[in-house]
Order: sequence, then C-alpha cells, then structure tokens
Amino acid sequence: MTTSSPPFGRALCAMITPFDEAGALDLDGAQKLADHLVREGCDGLVLSGTTGESPTTTDAEKAALVMAVREAVGGRASVVAGVGTFDTRHTVELALAAEKAGADGVLVVSPYYSRPPQDALEAHFREIADSCGLPVMLYDIPGRTGTRIEPETMIRLAGHPRIVAVKDCSYDLLGTQKVLNRTELAYYAGCDEHILALYAVGGAGYVSTVANVVPARLRAILETFEAGDTPVSARLQQRATPLIEAMMSAGLPGTVTAKALLNALGLPAGPVRAPLRPAGRETADALLAEYERLVAL
Repeated sequence: MTTSSPPFGRALCAMITPFDEAGALDLDGAQKLADHLVREGCDGLVLSGTTGESPTTTDAEKAALVMAVREAVGGRASVVAGVGTFDTRHTVELALAAEKAGADGVLVVSPYYSRPPQDALEAHFREIADSCGLPVMLYDIPGRTGTRIEPETMIRLAGHPRIVAVKDCSYDLLGTQKVLNRTELAYYAGCDEHILALYAVGGAGYVSTVANVVPARLRAILETFEAGDTPVSARLQQRATPLIEAMMSAGLPGTVTAKALLNALGLPAGPVRAPLRPAGRETADALLAEYERLVAL
C-alpha cells in the first residue's frame, strides 16, 4: 500500500527554468513563476528536471535556482531538486548542494546512456540516499535513460529510509502496481495522461510538465476523485488530453512547448538553451489554441 500522506504533496509541477533574452538564468522570473504556480494549486515544485533543462544548467545555477524558489514559496510548497546525472559522484555533489540550498527532497533519475545493470543501479541510488539527509524521489523513465528500474529493484530500494517516492514514467501499470502492493513508496504519475489512472490505484499524485500552464485544471482531477465524483474526474482528465498530447506527444520536448505557452501567456519563461530550439510560430499558435479550448470549458 502507499503512504496516506504523500511526502511532497500531491500536485507537483516539473517547473521550467526561466532564462532572460540573453539566455542567462532569470531568478526573478523563477520566483514569480513559482509563486504563480503555488497560488494556482501546486503543492510542490520540482526544479532542474529535464523540463527544467538540467542538462544545460550549471551546478551553480541549479543551487541558485533552489535558493530563489525556496525564498519565493517559503513553506507554502515543497521544493524538490533534480540532481540525477550519469555520474554517481557528481549526483552526490548535487544532492549535497541541493540540501544546503534549502530543498525538501531530491529527484534522482537513472544514470542515462551507460545503462548500468540492476545491481549497479541499486548501488547508485543507495549511495545518493546515504549521502545526504533529504528524502529521495526516484525517477523511472526508461524511454529516455535506456534503463528500467525493475519492480524487484524498486521493492528492495523501498527499504532505504530516505527513498520515499517515485516519479513513474515506466508505462508499465502492472509493474507499478506490484511495487505499490509491496511497499510504502509514494508513486507520482510522471506522464500527464496517467494522472487519474495511477491515482485511482493508489498513486500519490503527479509531477507534471503540463502543470506549468494549467495547474488548477490538473489539480481538479485529483480533487474531484477524492470527493468521490469519479465520472467528473475522468471527464477532466479526458478534456485535458488534447493539450497533453500537443505539449508532450507532438514531436517537441515538453520544455519547448511549455515555454512557448508561458511566453504567449506573459509568464516568465524566456528562450530554451541549445541544443533545444524554440517552437515555431505555427506550433506556438496551435499550442495556444489548445490551451484556450481547454480553459474555455
């Protein structure tokens, strides 16, 4: 069974990292966006994930971002810092820096490209969890990393006192339920189309890229389900599908589509860093049209 009180809240946004027009880190913009997202219903903000362009931000920028967002949201929301890399030693350094900067937890993705076997993967996560005092959210996204955190590995890792949660992008609901049945791990949907499905079988909530632009709409999916109105909750999930598809499954990274929409809405975002490229005008217009259709419902 899962924990009854999710460790980082239920409605989490995988927040973009705002840059200014010259491509420098925009800490003022990050504070304004963080405050907006929390006021619109986010319980927590996950910084420096893939959506936050972690591959192209420096260690110093990552720490500065945590400090700025912590200052902006205070105790109103949890702040989880993405620290995962393909290097165990570097990941430990980032975890310690996030702890010092004021994070409430760390998000640790599987080492990518090198594709370690399960015993090495388990050792990697244990070393990071041993290295600092923060609770750890594992990030299982084999489509990007090339390596699945197998259910049996996840079950063993659940025995570590600081490994408390999972951001689940495995696309394996059966495997996920096996872990839910045998551990107390809090499972967060990392794929927006699975928010209700995972929550209905005992998930903790979500970590969402789409929440950058419609935080209240996604939170309502959870709230109506909690209130016992499953048909309405299902309808809310279904209504969000066109925007989710446009942002996450239309050939561009979620970072690019989220920033295109935020810029169009006048919220802090700015450009993306290379090798990413901004959405073209036609794509940005199509995204805005889907957004406007959803919020008009």
